[in-house]
Amino acid sequence: MLKSLFNWKVLLNLVVAIGVFVGLVWLTFRWLEYHTNHGQEIPVPNIVNKSVQEAIKILDDSGLEYEVDSFNYDPKYRPFQVLQVYPVPGSRVKDGRAIQLRVNPRTWAKVEVPDVINKYSGLAFQRLEQVGLKVGDTIFEPSIQKDAVIRILYNGNEVKPKTKLARFSVVDVVIGSGPLRNIAIPNVVGLTVKEARQVIARSMFEVGLVDHEDGSKDESDVIYYQDPAAGDVRDQGMQIDLWASKKTLAELSAKIEQLNSTYRMKVDTALPPIQYQEMPVRQEPSQEVPPPPVTPKRETPKPSTDAAKTDASKTTVKSTKPVTENKSKTTTSNTGSSSGNNQSASSNKSAATPAKPAEKPKAKKVVVE
Repeated sequence: MLKSLFNWKVLLNLVVAIGVFVGLVWLTFRWLEYHTNHGQEIPVPNIVNKSVQEAIKILDDSGLEYEVDSFNYDPKYRPFQVLQVYPVPGSRVKDGRAIQLRVNPRTWAKVEVPDVINKYSGLAFQRLEQVGLKVGDTIFEPSIQKDAVIRILYNGNEVKPKTKLARFSVVDVVIGSGPLRNIAIPNVVGLTVKEARQVIARSMFEVGLVDHEDGSKDESDVIYYQDPAAGDVRDQGMQIDLWASKKTLAELSAKIEQLNSTYRMKVDTALPPIQYQEMPVRQEPSQEVPPPPVTPKRETPKPSTDAAKTDASKTTVKSTKPVTENKSKTTTSNTGSSSGNNQSASSNKSAATPAKPAEKPKAKKVVVE
């Protein structure tokens, strides 16, 4: 048994097997060194804060690959500026290693315009701000949809919903201010249905019933009747009914008369005009206030002239002084009596009429014999 193990043939086979195994291991490591560039490491260059074009050129010269990824836009940095590098600058990597670059984009990421057409303006503003759009000017336009969004404008051009705009872009919103009043109805008789729709839309009205004589829906049919009639005054947004046909107006005269009898009210001018009589205005009796009671005036008694004549007959020409005294006495007595009467009269008149100043008696003529 032991002798067979130490046979030269067995030993030869073992040596050959060990040699083959060692050779395979050596070849494997050599292949790995060649494939992975073992021992060949390249330092990562510092390309932070450089433009992406300059960074790509430096990496190409160093034999390194790159992958560009955009950050969220930051207005503090330049567009396409390299903000981050992985692996960090200074680390050593193998030849052909991909370096990841984080670059500031040119502008904000684009967002979709939300569908806020015909929506209430307050809700539309909230929806626009939620997606990252800013509302600039608010333009009011006559429309039957009051306080509803009619259009969205960007740089003066209308944009449709789901259109992509840069984040934080400023858009203008057109809002309906309500219908206009007392607008003349346009005349669309003689136009095709398609042309009539355009004219009615420009006049801020809506197309109502469209009756085709032959029952078709051909937009090339000619309008031969409309209701309301052309020139009538209506509010914006009212519907205009149309009757269309391929025949001429002369051929449809009977049909037009029939429609006139239905939709046009005729006023009979042969009847006399209605006269309106005004009713007399009834005057209610006024309550007169009775005048205040008048207090009768009390006359001041006049002094008798007999006593004056008697006193005067006793005087002489030489004695003028007594005459003067008599005059003063007479005047004083008359004044005293009149003042007493006036006081009594004024006390009676104070409730009704204002007191009048007392009248002085006229001077008496004195005859001196």
